[in-house]
Amino acid sequence: MTRVGLGVALLLTVFLGAGELALARDKVQIVGSSTVYPFAAAVAEQVSLKNGGKFPVIESTGTGGGIKLFCAGSGDATPDVTNASRPMKPAELEECRANGVTPVEIRFGFDGIVLAGAASGADMNLSLDQVFLGLARKVPVEGKLQDNPFQSWRQIGSTLPDKRIEILGPPPTSGTRDTFVEIAMEQGCAALADAGSLGLKGAACHELRQDGSFLETGENDDLVVTMLEQNPKALGIFGYSFLERNRGDLKPVSISGVEPSAGNIAAGTYPLSRPLYFYVKKEHLGKVPGLEEYLLEFASEKALGPDGYLAAIGLIPLPKHQRLENEKLAGELAAAQ
Repeated sequence: MTRVGLGVALLLTVFLGAGELALARDKVQIVGSSTVYPFAAAVAEQVSLKNGGKFPVIESTGTGGGIKLFCAGSGDATPDVTNASRPMKPAELEECRANGVTPVEIRFGFDGIVLAGAASGADMNLSLDQVFLGLARKVPVEGKLQDNPFQSWRQIGSTLPDKRIEILGPPPTSGTRDTFVEIAMEQGCAALADAGSLGLKGAACHELRQDGSFLETGENDDLVVTMLEQNPKALGIFGYSFLERNRGDLKPVSISGVEPSAGNIAAGTYPLSRPLYFYVKKEHLGKVPGLEEYLLEFASEKALGPDGYLAAIGLIPLPKHQRLENEKLAGELAAAQ
């Protein structure tokens, strides 16, 4: 199924009736992306102030892990919302449907994936092919595909710093990881003249090196900042919104000469831009106290607008007509309960 087809299917399922479901919980349960977590927490705080302090329970499980929990079924033991830094894949949608779950997709803003080091580190500008050569498990060397031999950035480009390649990045369950390999690694791989002839294309370009130069750090982005402060030569991979919240401690890497900024991400000129999503379980609407209020708040202009409180913590807003579509959809869903 194409991404357009997936989106149409999701919207069609929104208005299908849900069976009766009795839930004993009195708090909304949310899982998913670590990138979306701060935005979800800010919305949850607003909802909590309105409904007497019942703060939704939010767990940062990563996009893939959150979708798996969300699609496992309906009822007390399953979450009401999952956050995602990529759209749900067709196979994940099928798993949801097979388990009687109807996901309502809300694309709520933009973010960018950044490489950044400690503020005290050297300035860097990397092209996508240099990113690939620094991180890939196998790379072309003198016409042959070999295990990555590059130990320093200078070996990849004569103008790059002569420092060891050390990258701290998210695990396979992370939507940031998924998007990074699909955009940065795949496009960087395609930019190499002899990659295709060596069979290095598509998913084959996604494999990250396992020799210690790339280190998985889990879903805790705050831990990455601490590790970068301890090792100013290393770089970390995370969402732009996290960079914004830690500007004093981090220095971003430019990608193909373009700095990660709100303006560049919104304009699409920054090469590693991406949309952000959350999914609401239709079967739980009208059954879990506070879920409709959470949906309405997250889709509201005061949250998602250019002057909204989420923009203040790093969200890049959608165009106005898309924000209005979100508000309309949320209102229709809440009114139907």
